[in-house]
Amino acid sequence: MTLAWLVLLFAVCTVLIARAGYVLSRSADTLAEAHGWGRNWVGLALLATVTSLPELASGISAVAWVDAPDLAVGNALGACVVNLLFLVVVDALQRRQPMYRQASATHLLSAGFGVVMLGFVGLSLITGTRAPAVLHVGIYSPLLLALYLLALKAVHGHERQAMDAAAAAVAQGTGTSGNPIGPQRTRLAWCRFGLAALVVLVAGSWLPEVADRLAQALGLSRSFVGTVLMAVVTTLPEMAVTLGALRLGALDMAIGNLLGSNLFNVLILSVDDAFYVRGPLLADAAPVHVGTAVTALVMTGLVIIGLVMRPQGQTLRVVSWISVGLTATYVINAALIYLAGV
Repeated sequence: MTLAWLVLLFAVCTVLIARAGYVLSRSADTLAEAHGWGRNWVGLALLATVTSLPELASGISAVAWVDAPDLAVGNALGACVVNLLFLVVVDALQRRQPMYRQASATHLLSAGFGVVMLGFVGLSLITGTRAPAVLHVGIYSPLLLALYLLALKAVHGHERQAMDAAAAAVAQGTGTSGNPIGPQRTRLAWCRFGLAALVVLVAGSWLPEVADRLAQALGLSRSFVGTVLMAVVTTLPEMAVTLGALRLGALDMAIGNLLGSNLFNVLILSVDDAFYVRGPLLADAAPVHVGTAVTALVMTGLVIIGLVMRPQGQTLRVVSWISVGLTATYVINAALIYLAGV
């Protein structure tokens, strides 16, 4: 298969995933209005899960079909880093002041759980084959699942309080909430949502094989392709949904989608571990992934600092200094992975 053909196939995957991500954002917004769901919760749980389907499909495909654990681990951790980098774009689109001035404090909870889960992944990568395992699954897998479920419950509780307060405010006001969405439009939204999710799954499953062949043709390492190239493409749904949320004026939905996707991306490593029958997945992963896990930790820490300090100024009148730090950290990590050549 020629290099031009591989590039074309990769481009097709990119277009399919990007378009499906846009349809997902519009359909989910309609469903939120129809069912009375909070848009922040939709961004954190529903959209974050569905837009992470490429990472899930790519990871399973990488370990089950391609037998490339470094592609799977690099894709999951690289997607976390790319999601955090995309917060720079969100920050840049807030012209008047940094996004951290307007963001909800609830995001601190999502970011905090992300730090804990990434910390477990980093420890497992450092421990390698010395980490305990149950059958062929590493002990970190059930821990990541438990932490993810706990994170969803905790964040949902905070979101529910906000929704109840908003409902009480509406009840004291006019008592109206606009034109209700009929059942026919709701069914149509569910159909579009399901079809878009299916497109994401198919394109995501196709992506690892194309990326692996492209890496061989270009002489690039699987770790670099998984962490940088595949991670960017498989996070296109998150990018499309985030931009859609910003167009709706829902900043918290946009941030919640990116941080919630990171929680799900870390959980994907435990799912990939179940499909990787040769032993614990992280034990066979290259040591260079420790750097990506640490990079994700540093970037998440910067986001937490931004949410607490809520900086007022903008560097060059474009982004906050938090975004400058996020960009620099990402560039350093990508350079180190490329130079490692694993």
